[in-house]
Amino acid sequence: MGEEAKIFTLSEVSEHNHAHDCWIVINGKVYNVTKFLEDHPGGDEVLLSSTGKDATDDFEDVGHSESAREMMEHYYVGKIDPTTIPKKTKYTPPKQPHYNQDKTSEFIIKILQFLVPLAILGLAVGIRIYTKSG
Repeated sequence: MGEEAKIFTLSEVSEHNHAHDCWIVINGKVYNVTKFLEDHPGGDEVLLSSTGKDATDDFEDVGHSESAREMMEHYYVGKIDPTTIPKKTKYTPPKQPHYNQDKTSEFIIKILQFLVPLAILGLAVGIRIYTKSG
């Protein structure tokens, strides 16, 4: 790493996306992990699924050991041009309109929410009184 690092675009790195030629991007650095695919503890699918994008979050979420981080330097091939990595967007769910299936007015629903339990309670008290007197 003493010489100046080559700078790659994300599209260049994305071309290396199969088992015979696999490059990934982690923390702004490009790694050729082709020779490591068979030895990776999580299996080669984990690395292959991380091609063509910034895999920093995937890498950090797993919690790799310090020795794993040191091992990465053996596979270092250059840096990524940060302007070629798409910006992360925060997902905001679309606003959902209030759903009222039968189009009953809100006022009627509120009255029924009060009266139905009251009617059930009244019926239960009536049955109790009737069965006691009989």
